[in-house]
Amino acid sequence: MQEAINKAAALVEAQAYIRRFEGKQVVVKVGGSIMDDPEALANLLHDVCFMHAVGMRPIVVHGGGKGITAAMEQAGLEAQFVQGRRYTDDRTLAIAEHVLVNDINAGMVKTIADGGYKGMGLHSLSSCVVFGKRLFLEGEEGRKIDIGSVGEVTQVNDELLAAITEAGIIPVIAPIARDQAGGKLNINADSVAGHVAAATEAEKLVLVSDTHGIRKSDNPEDLARHLDRGEIDTLIDSGVISAGMLPKVEASLTALEGGVSKAHIIDGRIAHALLLEVYTDQGVGTEIVL
Repeated sequence: MQEAINKAAALVEAQAYIRRFEGKQVVVKVGGSIMDDPEALANLLHDVCFMHAVGMRPIVVHGGGKGITAAMEQAGLEAQFVQGRRYTDDRTLAIAEHVLVNDINAGMVKTIADGGYKGMGLHSLSSCVVFGKRLFLEGEEGRKIDIGSVGEVTQVNDELLAAITEAGIIPVIAPIARDQAGGKLNINADSVAGHVAAATEAEKLVLVSDTHGIRKSDNPEDLARHLDRGEIDTLIDSGVISAGMLPKVEASLTALEGGVSKAHIIDGRIAHALLLEVYTDQGVGTEIVL
């Protein structure tokens, strides 16, 4: 009986959020080890479908770095990194595109369809909604370092995304963009998600990975539930936010500066983490605001 009562209480709590977010777009970026766990990924996509069913308009952006690395190893290629970024030559780009589009993206769209909903893959081999330019790193004395076909976002086709979500379809975006000449660029998926959220004026950006959120110290229990821009800057300056967390924080700030209300970083290994973060008072990760 108590379990049933708890479920009813959870539904009552969720009702206010369901009404508040009806018709609003939310960008969900999926990455980390959850991409290598078919059951966890399927469960997350089922939660995305739930959000769609109760009136939200989710847009999914996904990564796939580990899958690309594994495919490169099978092809006898060794990944080369420059200042922490993967150098992408033509062969590496072809492998990345195949993994991201034909394996990961197509599989996610199929999972959505298996749940009784419509998904649409948006990427370099279909309708592309993300456009970019070559990214050059800064070297010594202002020298630019070429890292191949790696890009940064310059434009997002928000009108097409709006039309797709209004038609009751869940967009699933792979982070392979097109440049002005029609060439292809591999772009960091966190960055793509941040720009998509800003361009579509989404209500929320939710970055789902294999970390509980942002910690204020080395203590794993010291999870920051709520951070503003000033607190973020302090944690970056002190080195608490670094390495793999930086792209997620930068993407969050891109979204917030573009008008998104809140950004969230959550652990997708927690059952229904996405729903708990969006539809409950406390949430399970870190929320970021300006």
